[in-house]
Amino acid sequence: MNPLESAREQLRSAQKIAKIDANIFERLMVPDRVIEVSIPVRMDDGTTRVFPGFRSQWNDAAGPYKGGIRFHPGVTREEVMALSAWMTWKTAVLGLPLGGGKGGVIVDVKGLSDRELQALSRGYIRALAPFIGKNRDVPAPDVSTDPRIMGWMLDEYEALLGEKAPGVITGKPVVIGGSLARDYATAQGAFFVLENAAAKLHLPEGARVAIQGFGNGGGHLARLVDAAGYRVVAIADSKSTVYREEGLDVSAIEAHKRTTGSLFQCTGCETLGSEAVLSVPCDILVPAALENAIRIDNAKDIQAKLIVEVANGPVTPEAERALFDRGIIVIPDILANAGGVTVSYFEQVQDAMNDFWTEASVNEKLKERMQTAFDAVWSAHERYNTTVRKGAYVLALERVAAAMQARGRN
Repeated sequence: MNPLESAREQLRSAQKIAKIDANIFERLMVPDRVIEVSIPVRMDDGTTRVFPGFRSQWNDAAGPYKGGIRFHPGVTREEVMALSAWMTWKTAVLGLPLGGGKGGVIVDVKGLSDRELQALSRGYIRALAPFIGKNRDVPAPDVSTDPRIMGWMLDEYEALLGEKAPGVITGKPVVIGGSLARDYATAQGAFFVLENAAAKLHLPEGARVAIQGFGNGGGHLARLVDAAGYRVVAIADSKSTVYREEGLDVSAIEAHKRTTGSLFQCTGCETLGSEAVLSVPCDILVPAALENAIRIDNAKDIQAKLIVEVANGPVTPEAERALFDRGIIVIPDILANAGGVTVSYFEQVQDAMNDFWTEASVNEKLKERMQTAFDAVWSAHERYNTTVRKGAYVLALERVAAAMQARGRN
C-alpha cells in the first residue's frame, strides 16, 4: 500500500467510529491543492538542471497549512500528499491552530555544492512564494533540510516581499527568529508522552528502554530517559545493536559513535544485529529510525509492553493488530513525535509577538501541550475500546470536521 492510500485507509477506519458528516469526510479525503513547480539551477559547471518540486496543502480549516520541506531523490507527489494529510491530523491531535502541508524537491543533496544547494533552496521558495505566508502556509525543515536552508529560504521570501516576515518559516536559526529547544523538540515531546504512557501502564521505576535509531530523535531521547532514571538496555543504528541487561552507559555510547561512526564493538556491551533491538527483553521500545520496522513477521518477537513511535510509520497496520491482541500499547507517531511541530508553532507565536522565550519556558509549554494531547487521545482510546492510534485519528477527525463545520465547508 502506497503512503497516500495508507493515509486514506487510516481516515476511513477512524470514520467508522467518528461518523462525521459524509460531505465533510469526502473533502478530507483529498488535499485542498497540490502545487508542482520546476526549479532551474545553474550548476557549477555552467550547465542548467531543472529540479521538480511539490507543495501539498491538505486542509487549513483550523489554521494555516504547516509542514516541512524535504530534499530527497525519492520524493514523489503522492508521498508529499500523504505527509500533508498526516500533518493535518498531527496538528489537530495537539490542538494547534494549524492545518497540514508538506513540500519536497526531487534531489540528492550529496551531489550539490553549497552554492548549488542555496540556489535550489531560494528557487523553491521563489516558485512557492504566491502560495505561502505566515497566515497561509508555514514551511519548516524535514529530511535533508536544516536551519541553514530555512535561513536562505526566509531571506529569499523577505526579499520578494520587501519586508521582514520571520513567521513564514520555522526551524530557522535562533539568531534570525528561531526558537530555543527546537533542535531537540521531537525527542523532548516524545519523552513527555513516554512518561505519561509509562504511568498509565504502571511500569516500574527504572523501566528498561530499547531505542532503534541513534540520530537526532533517538540520540536525544536516549539522553533524556537515561537522565530520568530509566534503564537504557539497547540502542541500535543501521548496522548493529548494542545491548547490556544492566543498562548502557549512554554517554560512552555517544562518544564511541562520534569516534568510530557506528555502534559496532562498543566496549562493555554485547553487539547484535541491527534488528535485534526490536526483540530484546525490555519494557519500552522506541522505534526512532525506519518506516515499517515492526512488521507482521517480527511483531511476535517483541517483548515490550509499550511502543512509542518516534519515527514516522514504524509499525505496519497488520503488526499493530497483532500487538493489540497481545495487549501491547503503541503510542502513534502523530502524537509521539509531535513535539517538533508544537515548538514550530511556539516559534510562530514568538515571531508574531516579536518576543523570545527562554529554553525552560519553551519546554514547560511543550510539556503542558503534550500532556493535554496525551490525555485526550488516551480518553478516546478507552472510550472506543480501540488502539491508541485509532483513538488519535478519531480525535483529529472530529476536531478538523468541527472546524470545517464552523466555516460552513460541508
